[in-house]
Order: sequence, then C-alpha cells, then structure tokens
Amino acid sequence: MMQRTRRNTSTVAALFTFLELVFHTVVRNIRNQSGNAALGIVVVIGRILIMVAIFFVMFELLGLRSLAVRGDFLIYLISGIFLFLLHNATMSAVMSAGNPVIPMMLHAPMTTMLNVVAAALAQLYLHTVAVVLIFIFIYMYRGGLDIHDPSGLIAPFLLAWGVGIGIGLNLMALRPFFPQLMNIFSLILRRSNMITSGKMFLANSIPGSLLIYFSWNPLFHCIDQARGAAFVNYFPRNTSLDYPIKFLVISLVMGMMAEFWLRKNLSQSTSARK
Repeated sequence: MMQRTRRNTSTVAALFTFLELVFHTVVRNIRNQSGNAALGIVVVIGRILIMVAIFFVMFELLGLRSLAVRGDFLIYLISGIFLFLLHNATMSAVMSAGNPVIPMMLHAPMTTMLNVVAAALAQLYLHTVAVVLIFIFIYMYRGGLDIHDPSGLIAPFLLAWGVGIGIGLNLMALRPFFPQLMNIFSLILRRSNMITSGKMFLANSIPGSLLIYFSWNPLFHCIDQARGAAFVNYFPRNTSLDYPIKFLVISLVMGMMAEFWLRKNLSQSTSARK
C-alpha cells in the first residue's frame, strides 16, 4: 500500500516537472523567435493582416468577390488565411525543433519530444492570441461579429494545427538523413498550400474533375469545414473532418515511431551532415 502511494506521488511529480519544462521551453522558443511574446503576437497579427489586405485587393481588382460565400467577406478571408498560416508555421517549427544530438539535447531534462511539444504550443499560443485580438478589434470597430457557430471553429482550428505537427514530425525524423531534400519538400508543401488549401475559394464551387487535386490536402478540409461553421448559408458537401482526423492519427503515430527510433539510433556522424 505504501509503495503504491509513493509510485502515484512520483508520477504526479514527474507530470508537473514535465509541464514546467514545457512551459519554460515554450517561453524560450517564443523569445528566440521575436524577443518577447508581445512582439511575437504583433508579428503574427501583421502577417495575417498583410495577407488579408493582399487577397482583399486581389478579389476586388479581379472581380472575384462573387465567388466567395454570401456573408462577411472579411471573415471569409480570415478563416482561410489564419488556418493556412497556423498550419505552415507549426509544420516549420516542429520540423526545425531539432534532433537528439544538438547541443541543447545534451542537458538531461531536455528531450527531442519536449522540444517538439514546446515548438508546437508556442505557435498555437501566438496564433490563438493574435486571432482573438483581431476578432476583438473587428467586434469593437463594427459593433458586432457575424459568425454562425463559433464553437464549430474549434475542431478545424485544432486539426489544422495538429496536422501541421504530424507532417513536421515526420519531416524532422527524415531531415538528418536527407537534409536538403526535406528542406525542399517542406518548401514545396508550404507553397502548394497557397492553392490546394482552398483558402481563396469554396470547395463546393470546384468541379468534380478537379476536386481530386485538392481533396488530398487535410488543410483543404479544415478550411472548408471552418467556413461551414462560420457562415449560416454555406454547407460543405465535398469535405469532412474525418479525413484530417485519420491523417492526424496516422502521421502522429508514424512520426513518434520515427522519433523514438531516431533517438535510439542516430549517431553524431549522421547528424553532422545536417
């Protein structure tokens, strides 16, 4: 009985120790990126607003506003751009989170998985606070915010973030063996998301013959489902959350298995090629 109590206590203590390490590592990652959290949030807000302005002007000049869903055009743009930026930033951060033999990993409390978790949480924190501040400003400026189902945005938001983690984790595991190839592949993925994520158009408007070129991308499903929750008169017919969920589970399992093998077998000479 006494041994069971000691084991439970040590487990709880280990959990709190891990959470404390995660917190400090998240703070360190944010400071490394932009100096402090406030500046990091400002940078993320700036990226969102710049992309919103670019696409707003492009839609106006090309007369493409009729292709958007009926409703608040600003929410239409933000719902696509925000998930796109969150996904890409998370994928890049996790991929660059390191490997078992970088200098930081020589400290006993640090592990590769801890660094990955901290990198992903740092991006989630920065982007969440940024979009909340943007919505608060829109609400105060307009006196209201027209979103059909705010709670329905949570699942697509978290899935876009989670899929970014899964892809980044697999790229991180392969990077020590194919450093240049993985960097190029990551760039291709980020650039392809500019179109295949569907942030510029609705999935319901895509012809069936072209849908296959977009439906492979889990971010495409997340953005379309987010717009289904944001607008009362839009019902996604060509996407679902089932595919991103399955993609997330498979990519996380494969990524964690690869990270475990990497942690046990990666040599200093192999990592030196990075």
